[in-house]
Amino acid sequence: MADGCKVAERVRTYRERLEMTTETLAEKSGVSAAVIAAVEAGEVYPALGVLVKLSRALGQRLGTFMDDQYKADPLIVRANERAGEQVSHKACASGGFRYVPLGRGKTDRHMEPFHIQIAGDADAQLSSHEGEELIIVVEGEVELVYGGATQVLKPGDSAYYNSVVQHRVCAANGRPATIYAVVFMPF
Repeated sequence: MADGCKVAERVRTYRERLEMTTETLAEKSGVSAAVIAAVEAGEVYPALGVLVKLSRALGQRLGTFMDDQYKADPLIVRANERAGEQVSHKACASGGFRYVPLGRGKTDRHMEPFHIQIAGDADAQLSSHEGEELIIVVEGEVELVYGGATQVLKPGDSAYYNSVVQHRVCAANGRPATIYAVVFMPF
């Protein structure tokens, strides 16, 4: 329940900073006042959809409520200290992608930076969402499908695009690749 307490405290803190009542937050977010009260009391851990609605109504990014710990600026992630963990990404749910978040701990961030290793046989699906993305190829070759066009990117190449357009990033030619990616999703 420690995570629930952290979320409860953060939701309440941001609501109070904005001098917003629970009822006003309910109206702005579309989440009932009863659910907000239960979240703030630490009685329930909100579903992701509820947390997204609350974060947007409070003018914060989702990670503000979910990050485990705060780290002071500048946030430095040394290559040899990266936590190699798989994080979820709806476009890559079937695997083959190893995401290492590079912004964890910076609770006021507005971008989500990642170091991503892509297996040669990764199953990437087309994706579309609010925001923008920047990818930079480090190793291997990457195929970027954007709208109706397909591009092959080589080490040192980058692509910066509007994420609302359907897109897919995968390893080209069945060989693994590594990229850095920065995702911005407005709140």
